[in-house]
Amino acid sequence: MFLLVFVHGYNLELRYLEPFTVPNEPLTPTGFVEYFLANGIFRFRIPMLFAISGYLFALHDDQPQGQRVKKRLKTLLAPYLLWSAFGIGMTYALELIPFTREMIVNSHVVQIDNTRMLIHDYYWYEILARWIVFPVSYQLWFIRVLLIYNLAYPLILRWVTGKRSQRIFFPIVFLLWLGSFGFIFMEGEGLLFFSLGVLLQKRNFSLDSPTEWLNPAICGIVFVICAAAKTWLAFAGQPLIGNWVFISLILLHKTTVFSGLIACWFGLDLVVRWFMNRNWFVWLSSFSFMIYAMHAPFVAYFISPVIEALQPMAAARLATFVILPLAII
Repeated sequence: MFLLVFVHGYNLELRYLEPFTVPNEPLTPTGFVEYFLANGIFRFRIPMLFAISGYLFALHDDQPQGQRVKKRLKTLLAPYLLWSAFGIGMTYALELIPFTREMIVNSHVVQIDNTRMLIHDYYWYEILARWIVFPVSYQLWFIRVLLIYNLAYPLILRWVTGKRSQRIFFPIVFLLWLGSFGFIFMEGEGLLFFSLGVLLQKRNFSLDSPTEWLNPAICGIVFVICAAAKTWLAFAGQPLIGNWVFISLILLHKTTVFSGLIACWFGLDLVVRWFMNRNWFVWLSSFSFMIYAMHAPFVAYFISPVIEALQPMAAARLATFVILPLAII
């Protein structure tokens, strides 16, 4: 959750990040650091969360699916609708103040077309769509997709554990993941790692000690090298290899995500132990959902004003990338 705020605090010229995003600016130390972190090193988080979610859901197969669905409606659907409404309501209120209204317009977060840049310009059905399907608090997509996977769990379990269905199911979801496929109710990345979490639980895979082919040290080296190579290629690759740069960026991104997940899961035990032995950290960790639910879209609204306020500094954008997420948290 901590790293997520920094990913959304990315402030280069083209701020919407995809695995294949090519920044529309020259390579600078600020650009390298932000892209390397926000679109490289920090990208293992969501796949790890999906894998953990799949593992934990499969761990309680002794409970009736109907009972679990009822619980998920309370723990996932209700917060999703509540915090989606909160994002719309707060944005609507900020639009009433000239200064903050300009921030919202400049962020383009709620823009629908070239003339309608504010929630105030929406028709009622567009507000409804924002509330249910396309939240202003855009990070909530994870809860929406996770709820769908929980509801579809009996099918996913059958596909994951069946000997014949495995051979069909996993190549398909792997290709969806590789192609960064995304639809309203399904994400290729989420489905692959949620399903892998289910499979790991059903096979009693050891979560404490890696196998030889999951060496965290080697994966850590691959993780950093691929993230750095991807960053350089994003800025300098198109003049060299043309549109092949996009395929290269996707492959490097996927390698970065997978190697980073393994390296961080198996390689950071000492770091986790150190933090979990600190009372202040355990206390702070109880606020993690609030950080998740409330940081966006407000971090996006404040990026430009903070950069302008820090503009006399030589590295105003890099300072904003550090200071704003910390202030939001």
